[in-house]
Amino acid sequence: MTGLTLVTGADGYLGLRTVQRLLADTDDRVLLTVRAADRAELTAKTSRLAPVLDGYRGRTEIVAADMTEDAPLADVTRTVTTVVHSAARTEFNQLKSAARRVNVEGTARVAEYAATCPALERFVLLSTLVSAGRRSGAVRETLLAGDVEFANHYEWSKNAAELLVAERFPELPLTIARLSTIVADDDEGHITQYNAFHNTLKMFFYGLITVMPGLPGTRLYLATAAATSGALVHLAQPSTPAGVYHLAPGPQEAVTLGEAIGTAFDVFATDPSFVRRRLLRPEFCDSETFRYLVEGAQSLSASPAASALRTVAPFAEQLFSPKEFDNSRLVQVWPGADAFSNRDLVRTVCESLVENRWGRRSGDRPRVAPAP
Repeated sequence: MTGLTLVTGADGYLGLRTVQRLLADTDDRVLLTVRAADRAELTAKTSRLAPVLDGYRGRTEIVAADMTEDAPLADVTRTVTTVVHSAARTEFNQLKSAARRVNVEGTARVAEYAATCPALERFVLLSTLVSAGRRSGAVRETLLAGDVEFANHYEWSKNAAELLVAERFPELPLTIARLSTIVADDDEGHITQYNAFHNTLKMFFYGLITVMPGLPGTRLYLATAAATSGALVHLAQPSTPAGVYHLAPGPQEAVTLGEAIGTAFDVFATDPSFVRRRLLRPEFCDSETFRYLVEGAQSLSASPAASALRTVAPFAEQLFSPKEFDNSRLVQVWPGADAFSNRDLVRTVCESLVENRWGRRSGDRPRVAPAP
């Protein structure tokens, strides 16, 4: 029997790729929600999505829904069998009020809608590994409650959204998908959306910062959009057990911060313009030193180096809290889980960044992501 899957934030970077995988890998019809202030904006977004959805006529419908409004899905059919909630604000430096309004309260509104759908078989909430906050050590695929600090309001909001849905809507067939930092579209290193990972490397390439906050042994959990969307589609199937999953490489397959920096500078050293600048590899600094540098940069508001430090600051604290994310549940339910185990990904991405100069030389128009 063909299902009907609703995807919120369906015109976003990952939301749209998930829609494409749903259409390609299943027979489901897909209802896409996009944020649109009026009919003209909805028409414009529909036109932009048309080439991507071409070939799937009769299986897709696009509707406007603003998750910050009361009952944003009031006019949407209740016959959906699956909800994939990807709409969110992901900036690391967002205000707590904005994070609460969109990521927490918006999620609650989607869950309220889902709870009224009698045929619902799965509610997939897209979250993030950094919802673990500043915990250190092993992090299992389970709900994360308790007193913990967060490096920024984005992390806090995603953790709060997870707990809210689990506690207030226990009847929902809930799956929480905690995502890694997506650094490429695919294993070939194509990049059409740039985030804090890419921007930090850019600052090193151009010599805007010369220190690296964090512990060299901190593991980085990186992934491609292709692996992530494939996992999401699998987790959205009612035959896959509900629960919490880490869409990430296992701890032993994740590269360390020190390895990533070393690989990046090895790649940079193949570029003649970088060699001419004679830039040294960054020194790792402790949390107190980095805070001191950021505070000192406040008086240098026009300085590119000061701006670079402020860009790194919202997520830097995570790099002092090394974690080992367990992905054993994902491995058990999805045969394609090894798609996350790609230790060559950092090199491939760095080569693409240098070759295309962070999108300036690419034929594709890069999208700048609000956040990792």
